[in-house]
Formats: sequence, C-alpha cells, structure tokens
Amino acid sequence: MISANNVTYRVGKKALFEDVNIKFTEGNCYGLIGANGAGKSTFLKILSGQLDTTKGDIVITPGQRLSVLEQDHFKYDDNVVMDTVIMGNERLFQIMKEKDAIYAKEDFSDEDGIRASELEAEFAEMDGWEAESNAAMLLNGLGIGTEFHYSLMKDLDGSLKVKVLLAKALFGNPDILLLDEPTNHLDLDAIAWLEDFLIDFENTVIVVSHDRYFLNKVCTQIADIDYGKIQLYAGNYDFWYESSQLLVKQMKEANKKKEEKIKELQEFISRFSANASKSKQATSRKRALEKIELDDIKPSSRKYPYIDFRPEREIGNEVLAVEHLSKTINGEKVLDDISFTLGREDKVAFVGSCELAKTTLFQILAGEIEPDEGTYKWGVTTSQSYFPKDNTAEFDNDMTIADWLTGYSPVKDATYVRGFLGRMLFAGEDGVKKVRILSGGEKVRCLLSKMMISGANCLILDEPTNHLDMESITALNNGLIKFPGVALFSCHDHQFVQTTANRIIEILPNGSLVDKITIYDEYLASDEMARKRTVFTAQTEDDEN
Repeated sequence: MISANNVTYRVGKKALFEDVNIKFTEGNCYGLIGANGAGKSTFLKILSGQLDTTKGDIVITPGQRLSVLEQDHFKYDDNVVMDTVIMGNERLFQIMKEKDAIYAKEDFSDEDGIRASELEAEFAEMDGWEAESNAAMLLNGLGIGTEFHYSLMKDLDGSLKVKVLLAKALFGNPDILLLDEPTNHLDLDAIAWLEDFLIDFENTVIVVSHDRYFLNKVCTQIADIDYGKIQLYAGNYDFWYESSQLLVKQMKEANKKKEEKIKELQEFISRFSANASKSKQATSRKRALEKIELDDIKPSSRKYPYIDFRPEREIGNEVLAVEHLSKTINGEKVLDDISFTLGREDKVAFVGSCELAKTTLFQILAGEIEPDEGTYKWGVTTSQSYFPKDNTAEFDNDMTIADWLTGYSPVKDATYVRGFLGRMLFAGEDGVKKVRILSGGEKVRCLLSKMMISGANCLILDEPTNHLDMESITALNNGLIKFPGVALFSCHDHQFVQTTANRIIEILPNGSLVDKITIYDEYLASDEMARKRTVFTAQTEDDEN
C-alpha cells in the first residue's frame, strides 16, 4: 500500500496540489487522469520520492518494493539488455554482482566462502536462479527477440529501449508499480501483452495514460486530478466519465431546485414582510432562506479543442493507386512489392510492429522520399495534407505561431488564421509565441491547425496522438470520424483505431501486406490474420534454419 497524507506541492507560489489525501491499495490498478499541466507525472514523482513534498508525507508499507518506469532512454546505454531488466530488482542485481566478484577472486578466503553462502541463500530466496528466464519472458512478451537479449542498450533503437525500460519496471513482481505513459512508442501487439500482464498483476499499479481503451481494460479505479485535488472513482475510464458527468448533472439539478425555492421565498418575504399578520411567516422564511446553500460547481480544468476537417473539394472515385512499391532503408527492406488502391470512403489504419515501414510508406505517399521500385498515383480530384511523426524540422525556426500558420493559409487575413488557432486552444497572446519553444502537445495542435486550414480531402497522419492529452485525442478522434474525405493513419490508441478506421492494412515484418475491409476488433479476431502471421513465422523459422 502507498498513500499520500495531507500532501501539498508548490512550484513557486502556485500550489499544484493542496492537502491531498489518497490511499492506493493492493489488488487495484489506478488510472491517474487529468488535463495537461494538472500534475499527473509530478504526482508520480512525488509518490516515488523523486520530488519532495512542500507539506505532508508519502507512506509506503514497510518492506514493500516500489518500481518506476524510467524515462531516460540513454541511462543504461553501456549495460547489457538482460542486466538492465534484472536491475529492476536492485537488491537481486547487487547480490548477483557481489557473488560474481567473490567467485572471481584468486585468493578465495574462508570469509569469502561464508559471505558467498549468505548471498546464495538470499539469492535463492529471491528466486534468483529464474531471474534470466523471467527477464527473457518479459522481453519476448514485449516483442524484443532473443537476438537482442545480450546486446548493449546503446545498440538498440529508441522503440526497443522503451520496451526494455518497461520490462525493467515490471521485473521481479514489485509490490507497487508506477507507470507514466507505458504505451507510448509501443506497437499494438506489445500494448495488448501489457494489458494482459496488468490484468493478472496482483499488487498495486498506478498508471498515467492517454489511451482510453487501455485504461478501460486494465483499471479498477480512476484517480482524477482537477484543481489540485484528487478524487477517486471506482471502475474504469468510461465509468469515471459517466459518473463524473452524472455527479455534475445532479449538482446542477439540485442547484436549480434550490434557486427555485430561493426565488419563491424571496417573493413571499418581499410581498408580506410589511404585513403584520404575515410577519411571523416572513421571518420564518427568512431563516429558511439563510439555510439554503448552493453547491459550488467548479468548471473542469479540462479544455477540448475543436477539430473539424472540411475539404474544399469533393473527392472523386479515383483516389490512390499503389503498385508494386518497394523501399529499403539502411539495408533493411521495409516495403516489399506492395500494392493497394483506395476508395473515396476509405479510412485506413496501418498497423504492424515495424514503425519504420509505416513511416516510410507515408513519406513516399506525401512526396517526401522516392520508392526504390514501383509507383503510386493520386487521383486528380484529391488534395493531400501530411502529419509527420517527426516534426522537428517543421518548427526549427523563429516564427510566431500566427505567422507560421499564415504561411500555410490560402487566406492571409490575421482574423481568419487566429480563428483556427483559437479552435486549437491558442488564444490571445498565445499567437505570438515562438514555434521553436512550443511543447510537444502544442506542436501537434499546430500541425492539426495546418491540416484543417489546408482544406485537403485526403489526410495522412503518422502517430498523431503522440504528445496529446486525453481531451485533444478525443477531439481528433471525433474530427476524423465525421471527416467526409479519405484518411490514412497509424496510431497506437486502440479506441482511436477501432472507432475511426473502416479498413485495416497490416505491414508484416517481411514488408508485405495484409489488407482487409473491416473494423479493428474484428480484424484482431479474424482467422485470416492469425493464419497469415503463423505462415510468416513458420517461413521465418525455416529461413533461420
């Protein structure tokens, strides 16, 4: 168990949290939610001891081990992957290293023998002999093949490092597990594995995530941060949303009844206060009026942008034809002779474990790079707008937000441009902020403003939900659902894919495609997908043999 007792945390004069009291108990998975800037990650750091409270205490049951998903992807670059995972149980790793050092001595003494015996007993008690196999199970479950288990961390790409750090956090059955955005940069298969792991996990989990489906799947309770307070709700994310909305509705209805009663009493008092025969009744009503208190209903600190993609031109029947496209990146063939055509009502989710393959395809279709082989052709009635996964180059300048967006606008009127910025929560003076200093979420909202102002009827979006808060993801999800054009996108948010796409294209590890007109949940359950994956796995094993 871990609890916060009267916790206050101040940044300068601002109180991010004020007198927070909350208890997290065994057997529960808590989803920590709140608007951007509400302090979700900060609260996890307070719980883990990385930040000291201004006032109050964090109490952990004595003897319990706390594990945290670390965010520094370069911290363990000089360590072997397997060692990095086992470091998740710091004491076990220390025992292993001390044992190895003792056994490596040339002048092994009696004292060394006694110490080694003590360490061996503790090692066995901590299930140390199973440490490597348990670590390997975590790595394999997250999609890190055995060929990487004894590589150096610095030799892994960013997405694999994220998975190793997650395996490190999960290793050794910690009593308390703190996870800050664990699904970021995970492919959908790894997310599904993590969901199953957390559902079966019997200790305490506190997780921050913007993935609504993930929170619905794993959470037993929701801890909602709003205005420096944390309110607990039993159930998953959807239940929290319904409960919180119902609570506000009930408070508003109660206030309405109270206001009607106040008006009735005030009218009686005003009418009969000067009437001697009614004076006692008027006095009685004055006392009743003084006792009525309206509920203090604070508006939520959550803010929803307004995302509405409106094509300037209706799309024709010929949209996109891709024929025999191939591309090799750094010696790896990520696209291998792929072909497909799109119809005017297609909203296609591109899925698969190879992030590079999806990004490469989108860059080709957006005209940013050329294929090695094959062709693609957009229909004459189409216009495209592209959302890149890596937006670094886009914002590497000293322009203001307003000037930056004006450069992409067909109408150069400042009021027109600021209207789009306002919809994306850039109000007033925000328009003169330099794009170079924007946060990740602000940059994403800028790019979405650019896509809206373009009036394109074909949208290409590569991981658009990265860096967005729950409210912005919901707004983008709804905007794409009602978008009357064609969309090609990749996304790790299960609910986003399930509710937006009417067609699924999976790029397999060998660069080929599985293409099916269906919604995502039906695709995951389809026999065809399982069969094709089985065939591919068998072919891979044959090739290796």
